[in-house]
Amino acid sequence: MKQQVQSVYIHIPFCTQICHYCDFVKFFYNEKKATEYLYALANEINTNIKGMNHKISTIYIGGGTPTALSYEQLKFLLEFLSKKFDVQNCEEYTIEVNPGDIDKEKAKLLKDYGITRISFGVQVMDNRLLEEIGRVHRVKDVYKTVDLFEQQHFSNISLDLMYALPHQTVEQFQSSLKKALEFNLPHYATYGLQIEPKTVFYMRHKKGLLHRPTEDDEVIMYEILKENMKKNGINQYEISNFAKPGYESKHNLTYWSNGYYYGFGAGAHGYIPGKRITNLRLLPAYVKKAMEDGEPILQTETISLRENIEEEIFLGLRRIKGISKSEFLKKFGFEIDSFFKRELGELINQDLLYEKNDSIRLTDKGMLLANKVFERFMIEDTDLVSI
Repeated sequence: MKQQVQSVYIHIPFCTQICHYCDFVKFFYNEKKATEYLYALANEINTNIKGMNHKISTIYIGGGTPTALSYEQLKFLLEFLSKKFDVQNCEEYTIEVNPGDIDKEKAKLLKDYGITRISFGVQVMDNRLLEEIGRVHRVKDVYKTVDLFEQQHFSNISLDLMYALPHQTVEQFQSSLKKALEFNLPHYATYGLQIEPKTVFYMRHKKGLLHRPTEDDEVIMYEILKENMKKNGINQYEISNFAKPGYESKHNLTYWSNGYYYGFGAGAHGYIPGKRITNLRLLPAYVKKAMEDGEPILQTETISLRENIEEEIFLGLRRIKGISKSEFLKKFGFEIDSFFKRELGELINQDLLYEKNDSIRLTDKGMLLANKVFERFMIEDTDLVSI
């Protein structure tokens, strides 16, 4: 059966402040440039998706900071998307929001145009650490923004939380987590700090000026995180994500299920049958090409069978339910536990993987060493000859 593209990611690359850890495509907000960008974005979408009222399962507007747009710009974007896609029958419609970047009018606008899910970039409930990582909002702004969304009757709110931040102690993380859980939100996305190239933190790290918690402390923070989520009835369904039943991110599950999705905007990635597409990153280059022909593509990569198998495993193992052996057989025509017999046996003996009914899953230890587990499933094209 031919798989269909089921999700859409839309990138809005503007921010009022550049965070010290962020390596996403982003630029300081400028009203004129943002308006030009939105017209270019609309042209890219129209070029690649003909007609109106297109049926899609999930839409995700990310950034950058989408709500850095002015009210009129945000309205233009949402109105365009409401005509382009069948928003009313969309299973999940998410937008990323930063505390303090939104007011009552914008919150109502999101509700009026069918947004069903808020991804809320809080990161840490500590004013000193917020300043340390380059965030402009403060803890009081988090409370105000949650209240705004509750007034507009948004019930599906996800809160982003980071740990292993510079100068962060285990006790500080516990306090931040406790405050975040007091909101009793249905979804929490949590991330240990990664030092990415071309960021402020990367430059400090290279100079030896970035004081980070020890690996042992990072492991303790992760264990505290899992324990407290479980205590509060918020189930872990992916290495970094926790949700109350029924509030798992449908859009992100498209990624982790190795499903197909469109990616629109500067630096966006798309995955359509047999191809992975990456857009131009630089703002002027993206706008120029998107306006010219609607195809601002940096590169198109053909996905080989080897790459497809590897991604199926890497992404599948991120989920708590793991990889379905029967689904793998159905998709690729061979049994995963036969082809990777030696690797699976060794990883199970090392307590990094375990089998449960039809699935292969990471253990708690395996989650901490996930990248080392994934490395064991790297394969050569020549290995596929035996299939």
